[in-house]
Order: sequence, then C-alpha cells, then structure tokens
Amino acid sequence: MSETDPRRWKALVFIALAQLMVVLDATIVNIALPSAQQDLGISDGNRQWVITAYALAFGGLLLFGGRIADLWGRKRTFVVGLIGFAAASALGGAATGEAMMLGARALQGAFGALLAPAALSLLAVMFTDAKERAKAFGIYGAIAGGGGAVGLILGGFLTEYLDWRWTFFVNIPFAIVAAAGAYFVIREPAGGRNRSPLDIPGVVLSTLGLVALVYGFTRAESEGWSDATTIGMFVASAVLLAAFVLTEAKVKSPLLPLRVLTDRNRGGVYLSLGLAIIAMFGLFLFLTYYLQIVKGFSPVETGFAFLPMIVGMIIGSTQIGTRLMTRVPPRLLMGPGFLTAAVGMLLLTQLQIDTSYAGLILPAQLLLGLGMGTAFMPAMSLATHGVDPRDAGVASAMVNTSQQVGGAIGTALLNTIAASATTAYITDHAAGATSQGAQKLLQLQGMVEGYAAAIWWAVGILVAASAIAVTFINTGKPDTGPVAGSGSGSGSGEGAEHEVKIPVIAH
Repeated sequence: MSETDPRRWKALVFIALAQLMVVLDATIVNIALPSAQQDLGISDGNRQWVITAYALAFGGLLLFGGRIADLWGRKRTFVVGLIGFAAASALGGAATGEAMMLGARALQGAFGALLAPAALSLLAVMFTDAKERAKAFGIYGAIAGGGGAVGLILGGFLTEYLDWRWTFFVNIPFAIVAAAGAYFVIREPAGGRNRSPLDIPGVVLSTLGLVALVYGFTRAESEGWSDATTIGMFVASAVLLAAFVLTEAKVKSPLLPLRVLTDRNRGGVYLSLGLAIIAMFGLFLFLTYYLQIVKGFSPVETGFAFLPMIVGMIIGSTQIGTRLMTRVPPRLLMGPGFLTAAVGMLLLTQLQIDTSYAGLILPAQLLLGLGMGTAFMPAMSLATHGVDPRDAGVASAMVNTSQQVGGAIGTALLNTIAASATTAYITDHAAGATSQGAQKLLQLQGMVEGYAAAIWWAVGILVAASAIAVTFINTGKPDTGPVAGSGSGSGSGEGAEHEVKIPVIAH
C-alpha cells in the first residue's frame, strides 16, 4: 500500500467498537447467567454450556475465519461477522428455552470467529507507519484488554436494573454502528487477498482438534482430569492436531502455512501470550468469586472493583508500550512487562478473608494492568511479524487461537488447583469447626486458601512467559518509517520487519 489511507483513524473507531463488543460479550454473559438460568429452566449440569457453546464455536472456527478473511476480503468478512453477531445476539436475548439460548451462543461464537481475525488484519494493513501503528494498537489494545472488566460493570448494571436479556440486546447497536461505519469508511488495500482454493481437510481437522482441546479443558474443570471423556477429548485432540500439521506440510494451499508458526519471534509471541492469558483468566475468575462471596460485593460493585486493572492496562498500553515500542526491542518491553504483572499477582497470594481492598487488591491490580498493557503492545505488533499479507487473516487468527486455548486451560487448570487446595484445607481443619458459624468461616477460609494456592501457580506461569519472551524474541526495534511491503508477497518472513500485525485478546 503506497499511499496512506486518509480515513484510517475513523476506521479505527469502528474496528475498536467491534472488538469491544466481542470482548464485552465474554464477561457480560457470566454476570447474567444466574438470572438467565432461572428464567429459562436450564439445569445446573447444563449451565456451563451457555459459556462453553460460545467458546467451542469461537475457538474451533478461528483459523477458518481467518482464512475466510484472506479469501473474501477483510472488510466484507468484518461486516458479515458483525451482522451475524447482531442477529445471534437478538436470538439469545429473545431465547424462550435452553436449546434456543445454546444455539444463539454457538452462533455468536461462529460469527465472532469471522469478526476477530478480520478486524485485526484490517487494522494492520491500514496503519503503515510504525509510530502511527504503535498509537493505533495502543488504543485498540487498551480497549481489548479492558473490555472484559467493562463487561463486568455493564453486565452488573443491566442484570441488576433492567433484565438479563439486555446483556444480549446491548450488542445490537454496537454491531449496527460498527458495520455501517466499516462499510462507508474502511477502504481495504488492494493485493492482500489469498484466492487459493480452501483447504477443506485442514479446516475439518483444525476445527475438530481445537473443539476437542477446548472441550477437554472445560470438562476437566467440572468432571475432573481422570474422567474418561476428558482423557478421550485430549487424546482425540492430539491425534487430530497432529494430522492437521501433517496435512498442512503436504497440501498445496494450506489453511495455516507452517512458516507462520515456525518463525522464532512469532513462536515466542504465541507461547508467551498464551501463557499470560492462562494466568489472567484464572485471576478474573478468582477475584470475581472472592469479591462477591467472601467480601459480599454486588455485581455492579465487583465490576467497579476491576477498574484499577483497566486503568493500569490503558496506561501500560497507550503510554508506556506505545511510547517505547519504536525505541527499544520488543523483548525489553515484554520480559519486564510480564514480570511486573507477576509482582502484582504475587501480592494477591497474600489474600485473607479480611484483606483490605485499597491496601492490597487495588495496588496488585494496578501492577497487573501496567505489566500486561506494556507487554501486550509489542507482543501484538510482532504477532504476524514478516507474514505474507495474503496470510494476514490466518496469522491473526493464530494469536486469537492461542489466547482462546490459553483461556480454557487457565480456567480449568487454576480452578482445579484451587478446588483441591480448598478441599485439603477444610479436611485438615474440620475438627475444630464445631459451631455453624465456625463451619461457615472455615468454608470461606478454605476458599481463600484455594485462590492463594492457584495464584501462586499464576505467578510462576507469568515468570515463564517473561523468560520465553526474552529468550525466543530476538528482533530489534522496528523501523520508524513507513512499513514496506504491505502489498508484497514475501512469504519467508526471515528478518522481515514489514507487515506487522497486531492481534489482541478475544474470547
């Protein structure tokens, strides 16, 4: 793309709005779930499917969605994804029973899988100057990172003061405004399409393999790691994904060219981001339960309690990451960023029943947000480092996939650790709790002990993410001039500093 698109900053508004909608949806539904379950008569056993149906469709179809964006064109895929997401949201809000609700959630996930890679790759090809790109993705990253916590606040308000159905209906105006804006404002650069025939075996193997993997972790959380179906899912996933890799190495037009994965810098980004998301997801879950059950916060108060993390992410992303991204090599932002987040997480290992919010939880969240915001900026800018523009969509999808799988692993793994630590603590101290009050106190103390045990693991995972970022990522600071080669087709990516794409958290 030789000339800069004069409407690129307007386009950023609509793309960021769409991303906010997808990220909001991940947490807004969690808060509405108890009310929706009661209204629709969903059993406790099937309740998790309201979350799982979305996660499976989204995680399973991301690579396919990214390839569709490369094939159809990113703008068209983006608009179709938005309209489909709005329709699925309307269906969810109008749900009269369990089947309708689960179908709507699966549809939301499927259209989200079209939307997310298209949005990321669109933004990447529109901002071709390194400094402008850093600023654009700083804004985008802050929205994507903080959107989950905004979802908690909005979900709390809508559920408490209106009705759970509004947590679905609220997506419709977002989607309509973003789709109309995208249609009239976005001008996609020419030459970035990949018109090769679709790799059907790759689509089938990757979708089934990812669905089996995400479902395996989701099931492990509720049924345990030794459950026969859980083990079967992991085995099936390993076989399917191995077959997918073999297929991609042999077919003429692969769904996911293996060069996208084998580049050292991209590999470092996928691994370190995936690990960081494992830690973050676990924390969101535990802190939400701690504030509501142990501290007695309402849903709205819980949402507001996450604000320091949003503030930290915005500062880390738009002030630290954006300002330093063009001045220092990415690893010198990512390594210290993940370590800063680990220090914030370390503070939370000190949680007690009577822990002061202002004294411990607030500073811990600020450090977490600052660290994550600072690390995500350069990580995202490297995510499709040197990738052929025709593969931009599928490379963006690869990062979303690593984050989606990271989220599933984080929730299942850390929840299991917390649950077993809680059980062990209650068993050890049960003899001393004779009165009803003492038993209730023991339950709460056990929960807090479980959260602390799991958060120690999250600290270790963030330290590992930092080590991987510093070890694997060896590229220098990006050039500050225009990004070359947006319309070119250099597939190797060896040492290429051009065509930097920036995928971000999506659920």
